Amino acid sequence: MNQDLIFRYFPNLTATQKKQFSALYPLYEDWNSKINVVSRKDIEQLYLHHVLHSLAIAKLISFQPGTKILDVGTGGGFPGIPLAILFPEAEFTLVDSIGKKILVVKEVCKGAGIQNVTAIHGRAEEQKGEWDFVVSRAVTRLKPFTDWVKGKINKTPKHNIPNGILYLKGGDLEEELSEIDYPYHVHDLNNFFKEEFFETKKLVMVSV
Repeated sequence: MNQDLIFRYFPNLTATQKKQFSALYPLYEDWNSKINVVSRKDIEQLYLHHVLHSLAIAKLISFQPGTKILDVGTGGGFPGIPLAILFPEAEFTLVDSIGKKILVVKEVCKGAGIQNVTAIHGRAEEQKGEWDFVVSRAVTRLKPFTDWVKGKINKTPKHNIPNGILYLKGGDLEEELSEIDYPYHVHDLNNFFKEEFFETKKLVMVSV
């Protein structure tokens, strides 16, 4: 699958955004051959398994200009890089504890001309400041994740949903959700995308 998958679900992209999304595959293919940030058998499915999956967040919220988003455990830049392309006037901070992955994030952003991303080699708990939203893809169980970031979320909302965590995860989350003490809402991604890959995938919104 190629970038046309993204264009189909997001038909109002600018020429610049289309160019940036199209640039992702050759950039990741090149960097993945040097530093493994996407499983080698998965790179052919980059647009389905990584880019479109990341963009599920945009089916729930359209980030306003100036919105600050922290991507924790970003790995090779997901969900932060696709969201940064889609929302060029929002500010994204991508954090990962593995320096090689942050190097890839920086190089992909440079290669695709993405200018609204700050990439940081470090741990989520060490980051100073406040963000409107924290996004992530299945870094750990939700209970420790909420503990990492609960003091980092600005309480003044700019959107029609509360500020908080937007967490992409798959499978049966009932036990995991029972461990957290915050209001949450679960969205099934197969309501947004028809591909079989999304059958068990979910987006969890947590207000902390």
